[in-house]
Amino acid sequence: MMETNKRRAVISYANLSPELLDIIREMYPRGYADYMDEIMKISKPDGTFFHAIKIETPDAIYLVKIDVKIDDYAEVEKDIFGDNTTSDDGDDDDGFPDGGDSSGSFSDDGDSGDSDNED
Repeated sequence: MMETNKRRAVISYANLSPELLDIIREMYPRGYADYMDEIMKISKPDGTFFHAIKIETPDAIYLVKIDVKIDDYAEVEKDIFGDNTTSDDGDDDDGFPDGGDSSGSFSDDGDSGDSDNED
């Protein structure tokens, strides 16, 4: 049965005591990624919100505000593909140069390129 007499507080991660930091390190040794279901989104009366984790000690229950970066699709796309993912006319920029210059290693003339090994 949970004690109802425990002190309750909301505290920022940046303001934690060394003892509470040790508890968090013990609870989340590899970070929060494996425990996403334990991160709470707390709504404030002004319409804003923060993310927090719950830490319980023998004398108190803390909601610890943590920074959570939510991936934004546009931001991830920008990180992967760069700033210019589409051209001005709406066509996708595939990253290949325009034009018909085929100065690469392939040709259509049927020559295999092995002229040194002819018998």
